[in-house]
Amino acid sequence: MPDMDRSTGKILSIQLCPGHRKPMDRVGSAEAIENLGLKGDRHALPDSSRQILMIEQETLDEFGFSPGVVKENITTGGIVLMKLPYKERLLIGRDVILEITKPCSPCSRMEELRPGLQKAIAGRRGILARVIRGGVISVGDPIRPAKD
Repeated sequence: MPDMDRSTGKILSIQLCPGHRKPMDRVGSAEAIENLGLKGDRHALPDSSRQILMIEQETLDEFGFSPGVVKENITTGGIVLMKLPYKERLLIGRDVILEITKPCSPCSRMEELRPGLQKAIAGRRGILARVIRGGVISVGDPIRPAKD
């Protein structure tokens, strides 16, 4: 049985959404801009609590989805995102700090992917975060709690 207290992991995939209802673009790296989000992503908005969506690859695997299908920006491995507390800060790579704002509630768009998915993925849809300190993030970067 996997260790459910994992607080570190890494980025497995990065996706940007270029526009409303457009497919996600998979990228090797992205610029995280302080108090905005990921450069080139439609959710990059000042002061938004929804700047970045992160989900565990393990959750995607359970539902048979590849990265980006459920519109996440960062697909992670090894870290149990849903157990992290509100306002927890994560260090991504060497520079970027994200602050968890809230869990992502599954919307009706999940039903377009698979009937019943909105209910099935509840509580595991991922976490939303905002950029506290910007920089470049890349696939393979470590994710760990930020030290004060």
